[in-house]
Amino acid sequence: MTLAKRSENFLPSFFDRFFNSDLMDWNLTNFSGPNNTLPAVNVKETDDEYILEVAAPGMSKKDFKINFQNNVLTISSEKKEEKREAEDNYTRREFSYHSFQRSFTVPHNDVDSDKISAGYADGILSVKLPKREEVKPKPAREIKIS
Repeated sequence: MTLAKRSENFLPSFFDRFFNSDLMDWNLTNFSGPNNTLPAVNVKETDDEYILEVAAPGMSKKDFKINFQNNVLTISSEKKEEKREAEDNYTRREFSYHSFQRSFTVPHNDVDSDKISAGYADGILSVKLPKREEVKPKPAREIKIS
């Protein structure tokens, strides 16, 4: 017996398309510098919006850049740190550089791009992409027979 995924409204959801497309091929649209990893991302879909949660602890909101163009949401970050200690005859200097970029293709014209919002709290970057009214699911309507 074969199990098949079925959608209530027979249209694939953003969540289904997210995991069944080339979005998971990081070689196409995502990159990370050497010795770095891409942050984990949760993708949620509700009747009203798509929500992306990016795990990025130790950063601040000024470290992120978010763009939305041609139905592609791109989240990137770059953080440079340098520490310098001087004692007697020696100097200790350490620096680090962290960067990443993640891109997500959004279903064509599903999102009201003027209302996209983002917030950063407790190490989680949350991006909300509200759906346009035309694509929100409508309740079933009973049709009277005349």
